Amino acid sequence: MKIIVLEHPRIRSKIRFNDIANTPLWSCLMGGYVASALKAAGHEVRLIDCTVNGWDFSETADEIIAFSPVLLAVNCVYIWENSGAIFAFFQNLRRAGFRGHINLFGFYPTLAYRTILDFSREVDTVSVGECEITVKELASCLETFGSVEGIAGLAHRSGEGIRVDDPRGPLRDPDLFDLPLRADGGFRTASILGSRGCYNHCSFCPVPPFYNNGPLWRGRSPENILHEMNSLVSMGIRNFYFADPNFIGPGKKGKERTLRLMELIRPLKITFGMETRPEDLDEEIMESLVSSGFTSMLLGVESGSSALLGQLSKGSTLNGSEHAIELCRHFGIEPEIGFLMFVPDSTLSDLGENLKFLRKNKLLNRLDRTANLFSHSHIVFMGTSGYRRYEKEGRLTPAGYQGFEGEIEYSDKRVAWMRDVVVFACLHVLMESASFDSPIHWRRPQEQGLAKKVNDYLVKMFERLLKNAESLKTLDDPEMVKKDIEKEIDSYG
Repeated sequence: MKIIVLEHPRIRSKIRFNDIANTPLWSCLMGGYVASALKAAGHEVRLIDCTVNGWDFSETADEIIAFSPVLLAVNCVYIWENSGAIFAFFQNLRRAGFRGHINLFGFYPTLAYRTILDFSREVDTVSVGECEITVKELASCLETFGSVEGIAGLAHRSGEGIRVDDPRGPLRDPDLFDLPLRADGGFRTASILGSRGCYNHCSFCPVPPFYNNGPLWRGRSPENILHEMNSLVSMGIRNFYFADPNFIGPGKKGKERTLRLMELIRPLKITFGMETRPEDLDEEIMESLVSSGFTSMLLGVESGSSALLGQLSKGSTLNGSEHAIELCRHFGIEPEIGFLMFVPDSTLSDLGENLKFLRKNKLLNRLDRTANLFSHSHIVFMGTSGYRRYEKEGRLTPAGYQGFEGEIEYSDKRVAWMRDVVVFACLHVLMESASFDSPIHWRRPQEQGLAKKVNDYLVKMFERLLKNAESLKTLDDPEMVKKDIEKEIDSYG
């Protein structure tokens, strides 16, 4: 049976382009894994990855119509304010005569399947949760003209409304999945999954609800990972990024597995990056990682306030985060930091603690990092525990496309005021640094210390606004403050 698995075009958000939430939503290899499962089942499968070939929605539609698949399986990625373009694309496909079955899979459709099937009649089904087996069983039913009812993990419309007949539990052994197909693209860095899920349950994260609260962390065996990496090295790939939400995994077994993997890949002479939780690092792990080609780290620190770490269900400590940062630097790795500067229950004291933590750990001395750390706010997605909590408290207003994001009422209006002004300033700087014509373009040699001047301005601006808010003065109109800050920042160029 003819099937297309689609990684649809991505449209960069003007307001969320730098957000760390893009990482798990975009870099998960789901399309490749689904395509591989379907190919192994004997289907004629075409994997179209528009992030590789650069096609827009119109070009993609032309290819789909020409191939005329029985099943179009789409890794539907939430692209913030541009998400409506995806569903307009499905409408245009139907108007052009496409009669194939459209199935969506991935984080976004899993968390919002009821809303999507209510809203978009062009979409036939949604694979909820881990999707490879669900899509494969759907293809088998379509091939034999069977009913889609009774497929575990498949959301569909019925006489009783939208339903999932049975949940699809995650496969306990990820080694059983076929290695993902990859679109041709001459990529220099290959994403790879060494594990699935995460053993923690942060309230803002879409990963735990995606896996249906099954086994929340499952590591592939080191030998299985080595097999995939060897195949990619034979294609000329020398740099890898592990897109796992948590690379190392829990406890003693997680550490032992990581050390064994490093032992196996060391002879490959490759480089790689990854992300993990601060408490998973120790000297033995770091030494093994670095000796095996480790070059980049994203640490999920999230906050410099102990109180907020508890509210976020992070399960981390400030001492643990500081130790991890120090450990990385000891081994020559400058870590990037996952951080939520503004959280709906933040107090001004929490903001002060955040600033103190970032300063103490020397994380405010590089413009791109400073602007990112100051600009990240707590986001809650439909289907996460955080969304449900704020909805229950009556503090959530559905926002974003089809209400997938929640706009949360802040406990302290002064913190909300700080967020509006600081995020605006930082996004202005980040957009400037993304423009090649800008003197602070992130790849351009910095002229006369200009990047440092702008960096120092952001830090002093944050301090000044915090003091103003703490003084209990009447808060200035944020729009006027934004205009003044924009003029000051632009004056440096």
